[in-house]
Amino acid sequence: MTPNKFIYLAFISVLCFTSCKKDNFPEFNTWVPYDETGLIEANADNESQRLRYKLIQSKVTDRNDMMNTIISQLDGFSADRYLELSPFILDQEIEVLQNQISEGLFTYKELSQWYLYRIAQFESNRDLALNAMISVNPNLVAQAEKFDTGSYASNHPLRGMPIIVKDNINTESMPTTAGSVALLNNQTENDAEVVANLKSHGGLVLGKANLSEWANFLCAGCPNGYSAVGGQTLNPYGVRKFDTGGSSSGSAVAVAANYAVAAVGSETSGSILSPSSQQSVVGLKPTLGILSQDGIVPISSTLDTPGPITRTLTDNSILFSAMASPRSKTSPSKVPWQIEVRKDLTGVRLGAYQAYSQNPLYQQAIEDLKKLGAEIVEINPESMNFEGFTELLSGDMKIDLENYLTVYASDEVEVRTAYDVMQFNLQDTMLRIPYGQARFEGIEELDLTEEELVEIRRNLLLAGIEYFEKPMQTHSLDAVLSINNYNAGQAAAAKYPALTVPMGYTAEGEPQGLTFITKPYQESDIYSYAKLYEQASPKRKSPELYAN
Repeated sequence: MTPNKFIYLAFISVLCFTSCKKDNFPEFNTWVPYDETGLIEANADNESQRLRYKLIQSKVTDRNDMMNTIISQLDGFSADRYLELSPFILDQEIEVLQNQISEGLFTYKELSQWYLYRIAQFESNRDLALNAMISVNPNLVAQAEKFDTGSYASNHPLRGMPIIVKDNINTESMPTTAGSVALLNNQTENDAEVVANLKSHGGLVLGKANLSEWANFLCAGCPNGYSAVGGQTLNPYGVRKFDTGGSSSGSAVAVAANYAVAAVGSETSGSILSPSSQQSVVGLKPTLGILSQDGIVPISSTLDTPGPITRTLTDNSILFSAMASPRSKTSPSKVPWQIEVRKDLTGVRLGAYQAYSQNPLYQQAIEDLKKLGAEIVEINPESMNFEGFTELLSGDMKIDLENYLTVYASDEVEVRTAYDVMQFNLQDTMLRIPYGQARFEGIEELDLTEEELVEIRRNLLLAGIEYFEKPMQTHSLDAVLSINNYNAGQAAAAKYPALTVPMGYTAEGEPQGLTFITKPYQESDIYSYAKLYEQASPKRKSPELYAN
């Protein structure tokens, strides 16, 4: 549906930003830090510990630096042009955007400028800022212009599409901070392998997304989406009302708010599934090994994987295919981007958790899948033994972080071990670790031999596989249906892929996701199941304040 242009004009006036031009560049309000005491006090007694904020704005970075990087790339791009293009770009799939560019409705340059303008519009407004971004690519528009001149050849659907990358993934044009002050100078010369792959298919890196600092392995029980560098990421469906999930908070928020075509996140246990569900977008945690870990700030080489976050399943499979590398020894030589077209789900057997049967959105999803022909089998698996899970993460991070800092980090970074990071943070605890650093303290307190760590890895893998295999074998199941990240830990331990799609909204308006979990390398199957569900029962709605 094409919104009326006057709705856009009214909305823009409410936002109170200046659309006058100076030297052909649009002007936005200069960001001025505000007194957030009242907002923090209002959430102080929230029933969810994750929503009891100590800080909202970053005290480390100046948002005007990012704004200036954006404005410098908006030469000739006006508020009127933004409004003209909005019906053609907002919430549109990649293939639709490509077709519209082919038809001459706009250019690749204008597509990138539209997203930059949108980010500046919202992130310069204290009432609407989501703190989803940490930095913006200063060369984005120049890179986009190459596709308009035909000087960049690519037949992949991702060509010329602006993508946001989680700020724990190396990009050569912007620092990779993991949200930590300790990595502010981590300007690397090379891209992470998944970024190099998506660029090789024509993808453009728009900027870096905020995240739960150190991918949620810094503080215990602290707000999801907080980092010292980026501030507190906020949920567009309920600012300071709903949790963003984490740790790929900014990636999911940016996609939900239409800050880019899509985003790259990463997951150890729930870090794609959780924020994707909370922001009503599609997130895939793929089989371990399909996507490279090289150049990504780690928690655990045993469990870490990057993954795509998008608004639709078709876009998700496109980004997934572009991120995959034929050089990986453990992955297929090529990941196709096309989702298998199914007429229905006849013959497909899906396991539904008895424990979630009282959730009305889950109940409705089950009924929708039944109407598509799926056979639903109720399951009630035995609890999984997670003994050693935290020790695995701590043990791996102690080893893997030192390896990253030695091999992939900039020489300008002074910290070289987890212990160095902890000591660095202690120099200014209020600024660098307002919620503490219990996870890093746990790393240093851990006393495990290599043999014991190997045994924990083995036991958790077997326990995770058994958790799913028992019901799947007993009932000949093709996949298991979960909610949000409820079973992300088991899927992580088993190294099983998991795909979450919008399932609807609670009575309060909080998004929830339906999560498909299956055996390794069966992503194409759950894509096809979820695609039919998405087509037959579309649930996603843009967040109201960010729908124009």
